[in-house]
Amino acid sequence: MSNFEKKFGKYAIKNLSLTLIMCYAAGYLIEMVLPGLFYFLTLNPYAIIHGQVWRLVTWILIPPDSSNLFFVLLMLYFYYSLGTSLERTWGTYRYNVYIFSGMLFTIIGSFLMMGYCYLVRPADMVAYGPSVFFSAVSPLFSTYYVNMSIFLAFAATFPEVQVLLMFIIPIKVKVLGIIYGVMLIANFIQGSAYSRFAMAASLFNFVVFWITSKNHIHMSPKQVKRRQEYRREVKRNTGVTKHKCAICGRTELDSPDLEFRFCSKCNGNYEYCQEHLFTHQHVK
Repeated sequence: MSNFEKKFGKYAIKNLSLTLIMCYAAGYLIEMVLPGLFYFLTLNPYAIIHGQVWRLVTWILIPPDSSNLFFVLLMLYFYYSLGTSLERTWGTYRYNVYIFSGMLFTIIGSFLMMGYCYLVRPADMVAYGPSVFFSAVSPLFSTYYVNMSIFLAFAATFPEVQVLLMFIIPIKVKVLGIIYGVMLIANFIQGSAYSRFAMAASLFNFVVFWITSKNHIHMSPKQVKRRQEYRREVKRNTGVTKHKCAICGRTELDSPDLEFRFCSKCNGNYEYCQEHLFTHQHVK
């Protein structure tokens, strides 16, 4: 557990995926009752610097495309399941950091896009006027790619999980992740400069996640279940420490700053401290 997690972990929102879906539900309601209000909710950097600061938050309410209600409900349930699995595996605090960093990068990206327009492509704004121009491009900065980053993170964490494509074809999540990654790269190359800012900013949280965690994030459903069973067993045994290194025998009582992790490559419930996690011999 990091110092930041110890200090700010109590503020993490539990079941964050459900909270996001509730925001989308509010957005759908606004769309049906007051569709013109959507104009004042988007992440428009030009409007924000002119006083409409509520847009820094309200853009989260804008839901995915609602042209097909069944598809929308299916997609929301799918991402709720993925997000819940990640939260159980990573912990509430780290999942919160992942989602909110994606949102923060999206906000930063929208302002970088505005700076790019003023410095590199001012003719685009002159043709329509800054207010009209940024109102037109601001919908590009939405939670769409933030939601997609949830799927990419799930595919990186549980690469061997199998899902049914179109409810028929069994396929591993890592294959879908690769396919989606190729599609993202193609869209990035073919898209406009404005959409590139939106894609790069919204998915930057996944890039950071992949760089910092790629060596020890892969887990199978069997490993997740094994770890959950171990945690339940620890809770049942009062007076027993929650963490103990299988090499040196140190626990959280020896040093509160020690971090402990299970090894995904060991066959069994073997937990190691930060000093032995990457140096021990795997138990087969």
